[in-house]
Amino acid sequence: MIGLVVTGHANFASGLTSSVNLIAGEQEAYRYIDFLPTYSLEDLARELTKAFDDLKDCEGILVFSDLMGGTPFKTAVEVGFPRGNVNVLSGTNLPMLLEIVMSRKFIEDLEDLTQTAIEVGTEGVARYTFQKVEAVEPEDGI
Repeated sequence: MIGLVVTGHANFASGLTSSVNLIAGEQEAYRYIDFLPTYSLEDLARELTKAFDDLKDCEGILVFSDLMGGTPFKTAVEVGFPRGNVNVLSGTNLPMLLEIVMSRKFIEDLEDLTQTAIEVGTEGVARYTFQKVEAVEPEDGI
């Protein structure tokens, strides 16, 4: 199984994890790390290292972060890249994460799972557009 790590600013990771657990149940091989205002870069790096170490027996690790170039993203890349089996994504949304927690039981290749996450995350962004329905006058007769 591919391990999952969710990280982001403030309570981004714990908030998404709470939603995932409500909808899909508790997850195995899954860690989340919030980057709290009281954390230093060293604190964040230590927590990410611990999460990666906890998931070292997985076939790979897919990291979900909030912002491209943000501190959680950059730190996950810095800590994860030397391991060689870690992919880091940004722009994480709930549809993306839900699809991956369910798909990783069947998709065992890190690259395939990463691509699925990107596709589902993109498709999960949509805008509702109101379409006014024209009233149809009933016809006389039978």
